[in-house]
Amino acid sequence: MISQARTQLLLAVLAAAGGLVGCAEDRLVPLAYPQPADGTGTTAALVAPHLGPASAPPTTRGTLGTLPTTEATTATTTVDAVAPAAVIDGGPKGLSTGAKGAAVTALEQRLGALRFSPGKADGAYDRQLTMAVMAFQKQQDLPRTGRADPATLARLATTGLGAPMVATGEPTRVEIDLKRQIVQFWKDAKLLRVLPVSTGNGAHYCVPADKGGGCDTAITPGGSYRADRKIQGVRVSALGTLYDPVYFYGGIAIHGSPSIPATPASHGCVRVPMWESPWVYDNVNLGDPVYVVGGKIAPVPFGEAAPVETPDEVTVPPAAAA
Repeated sequence: MISQARTQLLLAVLAAAGGLVGCAEDRLVPLAYPQPADGTGTTAALVAPHLGPASAPPTTRGTLGTLPTTEATTATTTVDAVAPAAVIDGGPKGLSTGAKGAAVTALEQRLGALRFSPGKADGAYDRQLTMAVMAFQKQQDLPRTGRADPATLARLATTGLGAPMVATGEPTRVEIDLKRQIVQFWKDAKLLRVLPVSTGNGAHYCVPADKGGGCDTAITPGGSYRADRKIQGVRVSALGTLYDPVYFYGGIAIHGSPSIPATPASHGCVRVPMWESPWVYDNVNLGDPVYVVGGKIAPVPFGEAAPVETPDEVTVPPAAAA
């Protein structure tokens, strides 16, 4: 879990940036959807657009690199077994923020076993546990309250690990569900972590003229992509602030944000809790498949590497942002 000092530092940078959150690029993101010939809403091997020469010199601070040249292997996902557990006794109203004790510890342990990210099992119902509960509720199509009510506790006792969204995809991949608002990370065909997200809300938005101008629609496009660049630290731009962004389609990235509501709310990026962004940065490598489910284009497993777009950001290192 990210340290308290770093969290405070990131929040300070956010405040300095004007409190903006969401997908934040210096230019509008191309959102043209390739339409399948058969009208079924599916397409083969959709890849990120190539927005510039791959040989262009880097202009950012961060981690940039070329994608692997070898084709990814496709394998059926192996789902680990997690046995049912006793229903946690949270009382008639369940457990919520501020609760403490053995029941909260049991809740943290159960969520951790199911690959959510509740933080340290310390018996304190804090913000990280609230987000983990909401992620579980999103995954299970329960009311997205972040409160472990009796219905949520009962489901926790009987459910197993989350099912793969693209079961025949590469053993190591990222799966984003636009309808349930979750992201699942797979490593070597095993579920590694499940996080809540907030994706594009579909609203029309405009960039101020002094920051580049132009208008677009806040959409996170469905389809099959690859992580093609990532930047460590804080990235500030026209629309807001991103933490440790991992890009997979033009200017659209998975990135940390202090605001992860129950519903879509971003300009198109995939927000994860801010304290999770270092983990995402460390565990998603360039070239890893990123499948987005629930959009106009259905993801299809592929083995062809996507091109790397020309980097064009200005990144603010955490140390320099204080």
